[in-house]
Amino acid sequence: MKEWWIQVALLAAPLIAVYLHLPPPSLSPSLYSWRMVGTFFTFKDHRIFYRDSMGAIGSSDIVILLHGFPTSSYDWHKIWEGLTLRFNRVIALDFLGFGFSDKPRLHRYSIFEQADIVQRLMVELGLAQQKINILAHDYGDTVALELLYRSEQSKPGHLTINSLCLSNGGIFPETNHPRFIQKLLKDSGCFSPIFTRLMNYYFFTKGISAVFGPHTQPSNAEYWDMWTMVRVNDGNLVMDSLLQFINQRWKYRDRWVKALTSTSVPLHLIYGPLDCVNPHPEFLDLYQKLVPKSTVSVLDDHISHYPQLEDPLGFEQAYINFINSF
Repeated sequence: MKEWWIQVALLAAPLIAVYLHLPPPSLSPSLYSWRMVGTFFTFKDHRIFYRDSMGAIGSSDIVILLHGFPTSSYDWHKIWEGLTLRFNRVIALDFLGFGFSDKPRLHRYSIFEQADIVQRLMVELGLAQQKINILAHDYGDTVALELLYRSEQSKPGHLTINSLCLSNGGIFPETNHPRFIQKLLKDSGCFSPIFTRLMNYYFFTKGISAVFGPHTQPSNAEYWDMWTMVRVNDGNLVMDSLLQFINQRWKYRDRWVKALTSTSVPLHLIYGPLDCVNPHPEFLDLYQKLVPKSTVSVLDDHISHYPQLEDPLGFEQAYINFINSF
């Protein structure tokens, strides 16, 4: 019996070694196009990817799009063209650790640093003194709340926020329910390097498919695009570090929720009610109780955690209606 296990181990060892060193998938034509129309700027020796499109000539409005975890700025590709018909400039970035941006290992990722990156990007683009509309999703919601806090407190370098629209994010940690795989990676300690290296397309899709509605599941090609963006620059190896944002949401809950409840900035929420991460009615009831001045768009009841991908037309229309309302 012992010899049998030794033989299995000897056979398995090279297979595992090969698997752990598989190169990332090749970019699909759509991802390649997204990459080629974007560019990079440098933040503290790190390259940050962003896309900046000139849009409507008759408008002076600027919108910046803040993506969620574990995906990237490509989350916005289905509504990009529609936004360029309404805004003079449409801007999106890949946060540090995501998408095409650098993904340094042994790095203390934080919401505060991501907010610094957004502010620095606005300086790079010469827009630091302009009024900015923010459209955010998931992880991006929390970054947006830190930017809102800095604006409300007139912190050095703060953005002048014209409006803020949030969507399906863990705004209130008490109503946020991270997926099992997120908890596992976040809290696995010394085992994190093992789990992150063993992450593959199968486990990734099993995890992320659960946050889409049963009738709005991405295609296989779309799942591969999401996985590819994670694998660029070995992003799977920093998942555990990135997930510390869940702890930060608890630690700085009062800071960010107070900024949201006390601001005079026009607020809107676009919500997919089938979301299992921020479930209905638990999340929505608390949001409407604590932020009664915010307007809300609840999408069809089969829309879940990624509303801009599951119902791009409904999402885009809800957002444009909000912007046009003031």
